[in-house]
Amino acid sequence: MFGGDRARTAWNARETVLTPQAIAARGLLLAWESPQLDSIAIGDQTYVPHAYASPLYADDVPIEECGAKMSVLFVATSNGYVHAISAFDATANGGFIKAGTLLWSTALSKPVVIPKLDGGMPLGVLSTPALDLGTFPPVLYVAAIDAARGWQIHALDATTGAPLPRWPVTIDDASTRVINRNGPAQFEDATVLSQRGALALSQDGGTLYVPFGAYFDGGVGWMVAVSTRAPAVIAAHSSARATVGTASGGIWSAGGPSIDSDGVVYATTGNSPTGSANTPHVWGESLLGWRSPLELSGTYTPFNYCALDVSDSDIGGDSPIVLPDFDLTGTQTPRLVAFGGKQGTVYLVDRAHLPGSLDARPACSKDSTTDRSLLPPDPQPQFGARGPLNVFGPYSDDFGNLDYAKMRTSPAFYRSGSNAYLFVTGATKAKVDSSQSVAPSIVRLRVVTPPNASAYLAIDGADPTTVFKNPGSPIVSSDGAAGPVVWVIDENASRLASLVDPAAPHPVLHAIDGSTMRPLWDSGTTLHVGGKYSTPVIAHGFAFVATDRVQAFSLAL
Repeated sequence: MFGGDRARTAWNARETVLTPQAIAARGLLLAWESPQLDSIAIGDQTYVPHAYASPLYADDVPIEECGAKMSVLFVATSNGYVHAISAFDATANGGFIKAGTLLWSTALSKPVVIPKLDGGMPLGVLSTPALDLGTFPPVLYVAAIDAARGWQIHALDATTGAPLPRWPVTIDDASTRVINRNGPAQFEDATVLSQRGALALSQDGGTLYVPFGAYFDGGVGWMVAVSTRAPAVIAAHSSARATVGTASGGIWSAGGPSIDSDGVVYATTGNSPTGSANTPHVWGESLLGWRSPLELSGTYTPFNYCALDVSDSDIGGDSPIVLPDFDLTGTQTPRLVAFGGKQGTVYLVDRAHLPGSLDARPACSKDSTTDRSLLPPDPQPQFGARGPLNVFGPYSDDFGNLDYAKMRTSPAFYRSGSNAYLFVTGATKAKVDSSQSVAPSIVRLRVVTPPNASAYLAIDGADPTTVFKNPGSPIVSSDGAAGPVVWVIDENASRLASLVDPAAPHPVLHAIDGSTMRPLWDSGTTLHVGGKYSTPVIAHGFAFVATDRVQAFSLAL
């Protein structure tokens, strides 16, 4: 899944080749690239594909046509296709299969042009799929929009790309209205409601969680549960009771929901209507936790959520990650969840005791000390008192312009011995009312777990030179606890930039030494134009990126 696991930790601790020393000494070169993927024609216009979805990788997938187990990249595109691509050179059926070969391709839907999406993007698949390797055959779950049927969940045989019987499942107003646990609410048309967040699969593989938000705040957010055993929508939870297309708690961040070892599902929500403070069942600007099947079990809302609503500086663009338990440290809060927000603030919350009520958000406050996340012990400069940790500044409660936002990404976790860290990406701004990014754009936070006290976050290091314009979430690779490398794809353009413009800038893949926080390498203009907020995959000495094709980088000779 996105981030490599249900917790979304985004840490591959089995990378022995792409070490900081090797990258610094040799650099990376483009090793191979696949053919350009599926172009489609709508009317008299041809659209090239864009991979908003991050690629998924798996070893030992039995590809039926090859008669062999293969290392495979699964890539879904905006044009409504899913592809299985050979990650490495291989021999199968007595023949040679080159890395980058299309092993199978499946068209899921007839895309719809969404005028508000990045310059007028045709939309098939927007979110990262989920791959279930615990079944035979392995199953790939994908959400796609269809011009006639709206949002549908597909289940594909990962060995052939063939649709499984009784799928797809349609998610619409009819399927969600009766079972909504926070209704009544309107599930908007698929051209209004976006399915951007990565899919998440329960531990037993029986439930698929599908989040929804609206393009530019056109509707209420949703979390929907789909049974994979008897394919159907089995539960739904709207972020508010709303029967009109009003912004209220969109669940739209690329990382999607995370799931802990107890099966609790966590997601962050976007802004809600100004003046809705204390309104029952309105869950904008909140971290929500659900027990199966989508029974609300806990909430947290930042102290200043009224100001976040007014300025559209919400926390909904930053998916939560579940940190591994800290039982051995003696901290009073061993079970943690972390996420960020557009203000550039990163929050740490005790997930064993989410502090909010199950009926309504608390009263709004201007007193940062009333915030019920796990606060650093020292006063924060922006408040002159204790409060949440602002990482990407300058801090402001009022900026109002989408390109002024400082963070729309998920943290990545890394542990070395008894020390635990989060790497976070964002865009520090030159001043409050500026879209100009300056360093730092990537920061290392230490998760401080004092004995007999609550955990908290502290800034531990930063890359002083690299500047991102609109980065995706970081991922970490390392050889066990040694030699962390942080990988980030920066869109290299603003949030509002068009991706269908022929002059759209090329994204850039960056590698940063996680120990020294110094840049190791970047891809320059090598990458083709893809989507926004995607992540690479690091496996067996290669860095894989999906754009309008798959490109693979390895150490230079």
